[in-house]
Amino acid sequence: MLAVRLQEVFGLLDTPRIGGGKIPLLMHLLSPASRPVQVTRDLRSFWSTGYFEVRKDLRGRYPKHHWPDDPLSAPPTRGTKKRPM
Repeated sequence: MLAVRLQEVFGLLDTPRIGGGKIPLLMHLLSPASRPVQVTRDLRSFWSTGYFEVRKDLRGRYPKHHWPDDPLSAPPTRGTKKRPM
């Protein structure tokens, strides 16, 4: 299992794998407050279907954070709009 903030995996198309690339990690995607918002083994599918619903909810709760229209071309980030890391 890998627990990571959603903004830190922007640009990552496929789920990380272990065991010689055979076993996809179970990813717990977290909000900026480190609360789970999505659990997936298929990151590619999440970006194409689930991200936009999650984004709609989180953008209202965390307006200081980046919520790009295209998360695959956005750089990963840890900070807010004013304090990028």
